[in-house]
Amino acid sequence: MFSHVFLGTQDFTRARAFYEPLMALLGIPVRFVDEAKGWMGWQSEPGPRPLLLLGRPFDGQPHAAGNGQMVALQAATREQVDAFHALALSLGARDEGAPGLRPHYHAHYYGTYVRDLDGNKLCVVCHQAA
Repeated sequence: MFSHVFLGTQDFTRARAFYEPLMALLGIPVRFVDEAKGWMGWQSEPGPRPLLLLGRPFDGQPHAAGNGQMVALQAATREQVDAFHALALSLGARDEGAPGLRPHYHAHYYGTYVRDLDGNKLCVVCHQAA
């Protein structure tokens, strides 16, 4: 369904340092980094799409996180969800919901929610039974 999702940042270097270890934890490989343009992308497996892109807004205006917008990333295990939450907080993320079951979505929905350093809301979820 998706070609790519783009997350904006005010400070590409800081955002890159935040996202690289988190995406590595989920096993999602970097597809490209362009320091000069201030953007990078991660590629889903088996690829080539969808991509998660991170960078400065193309219009040159300041980034502003949206209310009600969220990007949800899939984890293979509940332990990955827990580890993502802990790592994100250690990197400066703001907690928006501790890891746990959310049975109002479905019986096996195990997710966590954080805001990145620019205020973008992220969810990491495992849909598998324990």
